[in-house]
Amino acid sequence: MTLAERITRDLTTAMKAQDAARTSTLRMAKAAIMNKQIDKRGALDDAETARVLQGLVKQREDAAEQYEKARRPELADKERAEILVLKDYLPAEVTAEEIAAAVERAAADTGAASLKDMSRVVKAALAGLAASGRPVDGKRVSDAARKKLG
Repeated sequence: MTLAERITRDLTTAMKAQDAARTSTLRMAKAAIMNKQIDKRGALDDAETARVLQGLVKQREDAAEQYEKARRPELADKERAEILVLKDYLPAEVTAEEIAAAVERAAADTGAASLKDMSRVVKAALAGLAASGRPVDGKRVSDAARKKLG
């Protein structure tokens, strides 16, 4: 069963259970997947579907942050609840230790010594982490590189 099929099946289950929050989140995810399929003019594989879901998670994280700044905790909590539903369909994220190790390897490989070399280190670390097939947040990699080089 593909990831998109699993989302569709779980959407049906959530609708039958009258779980409004889960239903709305899965409908939004399904719509985003369908839009991507229309853009591509073909079916998505699981990796492409996961990238769509990662984009949705990133949007929700940004929105929650903005709601917190605007002192709207109830809306931020709603966004965080949607993130939890979406993350159920994604593989586990890369850990902080794995990011630190990748940054160390990238710094050694590129010969980076200062913050001027940060973009090369981040690019090399992201490439190494992407090979694992698990999602990684570029901001976390950038922060780790800044800490290492700074």
